[in-house]
Amino acid sequence: MNMLIVSPVHTDAARAALRIAGEYYSPALLNHAVRSYHWAAALARADDITIDDELLFVAAMLHDFGLLPEFDSYALDFEEAGGHVAVVFAAGAGWAPARARRVREIIVRHMGEPVDVDTDPEGHLLHRATGIDITGRETGLTPAVIRAEVLSQWPRLGLAEEFTHCFEQQAVRKPRSAAAVALRHGLATKLRENPLGKPE
Repeated sequence: MNMLIVSPVHTDAARAALRIAGEYYSPALLNHAVRSYHWAAALARADDITIDDELLFVAAMLHDFGLLPEFDSYALDFEEAGGHVAVVFAAGAGWAPARARRVREIIVRHMGEPVDVDTDPEGHLLHRATGIDITGRETGLTPAVIRAEVLSQWPRLGLAEEFTHCFEQQAVRKPRSAAAVALRHGLATKLRENPLGKPE
């Protein structure tokens, strides 16, 4: 685990989510998860969106678990598989069933259509934040000083190549999945050309 990373959310569940993220993700995917939380938090501050910070952080840490060999599903899209992992995590953390369902919803929705902020502020923010980190969409909405600080602490490493490979594996086995659709719409190019991967 990258020992520079300390959870900005000081709850037992947040620390546990960060710990298991560090145990299972590669360094590039771990940094992606942490950056996604920071972009989401920055958007929440900029747009004055009230959030459940613990819920958002846990969802950000676990949102790509369905891409991992240990948790990949032959039958489900990776975001669905990851959502189910999050439900199990939430039960272990002692969360109520309704809260466990919420973290699953947030993870599933990050790969879908834009999420209504009034209905699901955390889902809205994770959808936008992962867009920033993967495709560069809305990058300019995060202040340059925050981008520089986050990227210096949690660099992109080989994210473009690794994430493309993960999605290609999903697409081969699940050609109708959201991952396959994203590839057909130029995800690999967007990852390579993301301005976050270039010096400002």
